[in-house]
Amino acid sequence: MGLLDKIKGEFIDTIEWMDPSEDTMIHRFERYNNEIKYGAKLIVRESQVAVFINEGTLADVYQPGIYSLETQNMPIMTTLKGWKYGFHSPFKAEVYFCNTKNFTDQKWGTKNPIMMRDVEFGVVRIRAFGNYAFKIKDAIKFIREVAGTDGTFTTEKITEQLKDITITRFTNILGASKIPVLDLASNYNDLSKFVFDKIGPEFLEYGIELTKFLVENISLPPAVEEAMDKRTSMGVIGNLNAFTQYETALGIEEAAKNPGGNAGAGIGMGMGFAMANQMGQNMNQNQNVNQQNIAPPPLAQFFVAVNGQQTGPFGEQQLAQMAQSNQLTKDTLIWKAGMAAWTAAGQVPEVAKLFGQAPPPLPPQIP
Repeated sequence: MGLLDKIKGEFIDTIEWMDPSEDTMIHRFERYNNEIKYGAKLIVRESQVAVFINEGTLADVYQPGIYSLETQNMPIMTTLKGWKYGFHSPFKAEVYFCNTKNFTDQKWGTKNPIMMRDVEFGVVRIRAFGNYAFKIKDAIKFIREVAGTDGTFTTEKITEQLKDITITRFTNILGASKIPVLDLASNYNDLSKFVFDKIGPEFLEYGIELTKFLVENISLPPAVEEAMDKRTSMGVIGNLNAFTQYETALGIEEAAKNPGGNAGAGIGMGMGFAMANQMGQNMNQNQNVNQQNIAPPPLAQFFVAVNGQQTGPFGEQQLAQMAQSNQLTKDTLIWKAGMAAWTAAGQVPEVAKLFGQAPPPLPPQIP
């Protein structure tokens, strides 16, 4: 190799970047101190933007295409370098390739439970998670505000900041929405749109465009979910007594089908009768308990004939006192609503029982 070929080999004549990764947002073209040849070919592929930086100052920006690096294609570099007409010398510049594709399936989720007040459950703690997608919208702003001089900038270096913004805005929107916990699942689309509209402008401040935001799940604490499951089960069962009778009937049927020959059939029938008997006892016990809990009706109000005059009406306690003081005897005429005529108190069963409580007359005194 001659001296001229060696010198030419130190000059870069093709600048391009083939992205081998899935998460690289910015890649600095490494030239190992070699100078860029005047007239070199710049290849910018779809979903890429190339940015030239001269001595720390942002210069020309190239959209997808193939360019010949000459003065007419580098107006800002030409001005910064002070190149005169007819310039053909090699030059030095930093070249950054920005990946403008969509970075999809970026996860977000609450680090700690969100406290919120629910109209039905009171104060509850919820967790939420989902995913979002974004891409570089303004390469110069992204380099200036975020990447800086980082030669290889990946999504990992920005997603933590983006997730913090996302969770903060999501928490505020969820609390302000006052959507009941049980209705959150039917409002995922609305919540996603609200958060998308809220945080989209904030992403643009970093030169990033939010292209999608989704709420995948909002979960409750296990204790609340367990209570909801029990409530759902009770709603499905409906009438608990009818459900118990139905389950018992199924058990009798299954016991009768026990494939154990005559002995098995006998055992199955025995089990069936036992279950039926137990069910009957439970029902009778429930009925007895219900009857015990039912208080007897109070004694109706009665009018009492005293010395040919109508008095009253009197309640049970007053009638009992009158019976004890002999103001009311078995021959005293009484009447209440519904009776055809005045009747002797001893002939009215519900009043006659009061005379058993009266003390017998005192025996005559012996002189």
